[in-house]
Amino acid sequence: QVQLVESGGGLVQAGASLRLSCAASGRTFGTYNMGWFRQAPGKERDFVAVITWPGIMTYYADSVKGRFTISRDNAKSTLYLQMNNLKPEDTAVYYCAAKRGTWSDMITDYDSWGQGTQVTVSS
Repeated sequence: QVQLVESGGGLVQAGASLRLSCAASGRTFGTYNMGWFRQAPGKERDFVAVITWPGIMTYYADSVKGRFTISRDNAKSTLYLQMNNLKPEDTAVYYCAAKRGTWSDMITDYDSWGQGTQVTVSS
């Protein structure tokens, strides 16, 4: 498994931008499909975006398509999520996760998770 640590969350106003980072340990980061998920208060954890290894394909939830961009720097073992035009409904704890094999948007398919970073968007 790979160890993951998210950062970059915060409190912003609607329409603002944030960039989340997820630092991974180990030398095998480039072999993992990497995903972002989020969990709002009182709700289940949902898929946000995924990027395949070595970073050729990306997939997004409909709710963030056109506003969020997932990317990775394999040399730095870091995953990113650029979030633009943030909305109050984007408020959640954001988690990065890793899995080998084929990409997936299913939470249960991921076996390595970070601790999460809080994003709060005020109206």
